Amino acid sequence: MNRNSHWYLSSIGSKLVMAATGVLLFGFLVGHLTGNLLMFAGPDAMNTYAHWLKEKGGLLWGARLGLFIVFTVHIASAIRVNRQNRAARSEAYAVSNYLATTYASRTILVSGLIVLAFVIYHLLHYTLGVTNPEYFRMFDVKGRPDVYGMVVSGFSSRTVTGAYIVAMLMLASHLSHGLTSLFQTFGLHGPKFKPFASKLGPVVAILMFIGFVSIPLAVMSGRLH
Repeated sequence: MNRNSHWYLSSIGSKLVMAATGVLLFGFLVGHLTGNLLMFAGPDAMNTYAHWLKEKGGLLWGARLGLFIVFTVHIASAIRVNRQNRAARSEAYAVSNYLATTYASRTILVSGLIVLAFVIYHLLHYTLGVTNPEYFRMFDVKGRPDVYGMVVSGFSSRTVTGAYIVAMLMLASHLSHGLTSLFQTFGLHGPKFKPFASKLGPVVAILMFIGFVSIPLAVMSGRLH
């Protein structure tokens, strides 16, 4: 085992890798949400954005591959950290620690796996057209794929909308603890940073949740049609 692999398998190494990949994934979420909110600008704005992305071709798929690798490493690191934490703590410590931790921190691995399941479905639904191949036969007046119409059609289903909202709740829970833990992982957990960090995670998580669920709720209410 070389020095690099030994460092990654260590507790601090796994935590740093998990944190670093988490930052990259959060950046993707911000960008993804920004693009999604173009739904409120109307069909032309949304379809223009989607067409611009599609024109990137190989670059887009390269980015998707990179994102998949980052996502995989993040999950693997999270599972390793969870196992290391379980092995390190005694039964007595586990009881007292349970009382001191938040629900989001205790369920972060579960919420992450639920989000993973949702991501797989989301890709099958909108990106690969496995669950709804008819979406790929939808075009706007300019002959472009009607992504706006796809989103409206998808969220017209109460089942899909309900599952999406639950997934976003899990994502918000995951972000709430994950963003707060970033400061501690990077050594920023002193008196000056702790109050700020403890509030930042939940606030950002709530804002992200509102942003993502605003679209399906707007479809269900008839605001987007």
